[in-house]
Amino acid sequence: MSKVAVVFWSGTGNTQQMAKAVAEGAQEAGAEVTVLGPSEFSAGDVASYDAIAFGCPAMGAEVLEELEFEPMFTAVEGSLSGKKIGLFGSWGWGDGAWMEEWKSRCDTDGADVISTVICQDAPDEEALAECKALGTALA
Repeated sequence: MSKVAVVFWSGTGNTQQMAKAVAEGAQEAGAEVTVLGPSEFSAGDVASYDAIAFGCPAMGAEVLEELEFEPMFTAVEGSLSGKKIGLFGSWGWGDGAWMEEWKSRCDTDGADVISTVICQDAPDEEALAECKALGTALA
């Protein structure tokens, strides 16, 4: 049984809905899933999981949430080489450039980015299905 962490931050609940769908997909595929907030996850935890899904909405000028999520993610980046990960989040303005930048950071870190899922505002059924498929792929 694989172990999957779903680590996310959500301000409005949109990314939380996506995190639940990712976790559901991984569980249905047989993985042991742990859902965590950014304050509950550190670089020392990365090796405990076979795969990690990171979720964060776009904030400000299309950046990751800066007070909790970005510091955690910056701290774990050096541990992601060879790790199977997925990225997800919602946005309310712009064009999704934050996700392209985030994926690029992960690629530079040597992570194996399986998939990215974004949606504008609240996730619709299609976005939730994509999140579930992300969880399945990580399992």
